[in-house]
Amino acid sequence: MAPATGVFVAALPLRGAFTSSHELLNAGRAMADALKEPLTAVLLGGHLSDQASELMERGADRVVIVECEALAKPNEELQAAALAQVFGGGAAKVLFPSTVNGRSLAARVSVLMKTGIATDVFEFAVEAGALKVKRAGYGGNIISEVTFSSQSCVMTLQAMVWPPAPRTAGKTGATDRVPFTPGATRTEFVAFEGGDSGEVDLASADIVVSGGRGVGGPDGFKVIRDLAKALGAAAGASRAAVDSGWIPYRYQVGLTGRTIRPKMYVACGISGQIQHLAGMSSAKTIVAVNPDPECPMMKAATLAVVGDLHELLPLIAAEVRKRKGA
Repeated sequence: MAPATGVFVAALPLRGAFTSSHELLNAGRAMADALKEPLTAVLLGGHLSDQASELMERGADRVVIVECEALAKPNEELQAAALAQVFGGGAAKVLFPSTVNGRSLAARVSVLMKTGIATDVFEFAVEAGALKVKRAGYGGNIISEVTFSSQSCVMTLQAMVWPPAPRTAGKTGATDRVPFTPGATRTEFVAFEGGDSGEVDLASADIVVSGGRGVGGPDGFKVIRDLAKALGAAAGASRAAVDSGWIPYRYQVGLTGRTIRPKMYVACGISGQIQHLAGMSSAKTIVAVNPDPECPMMKAATLAVVGDLHELLPLIAAEVRKRKGA
């Protein structure tokens, strides 16, 4: 292949879906236009013609398919080697999703490309031809700006910051198929086993009910979970509640937890620090329950309710169940 030039999106499926890739294409299109460079999406595996067509309809100028059945399984050694084969030797700006697989691959590829990396990017700009990005650092306590000094770089982009790229039916582009011969690996993918908590998944929930330090302690999350169950919603939490040991990290919403985009976000006893707001501010409707009417979350809310969450939430849950006939 000729040396790679332009903005590249690593189109990695998550449980068979390319949702994160569609978000990357939106960001990548804006970045490519600002840099006046082409946008290329890269697929790994075989039998991917349908996916290639959709990626072009969502903004890619070109799709590169690295054809090798071994790449269909998430073996990061093979995937990183295949991607580096595409990106290496040029001036590629490579975008990965900030998923477990995406972060690991980004780190591996940056080493193979011998270039810089910025993780969990949530904003970028082009100034005087140079790419500058913003990312959270030190557990979300600071926002750092990174300017890449070389023409090649690797980034992971936070989920839910950019909406999925719109689809333009019939839009076409070039498709290149690249052969790849896998070498020996030290690791082997065995199986993916998802958790079975019986709760609604936080990342995909239409409604999320979250609690913060205002719940008062681990027992305070009972009213959060009870309302979430009544609404058919997912339970969430602020970083302060997680750091206090009141609820596991998997519930954390914010820059250093999950970035989500539900139809409704109910924030209970959450003051609204910038790290938390960055993780849920794209919600269509924000409901805040807090005794402090002046806190940032109440100001960000579509509907702000001043009061004690321990008094209000059981009443709301009971009314929801009554209306549902439960």
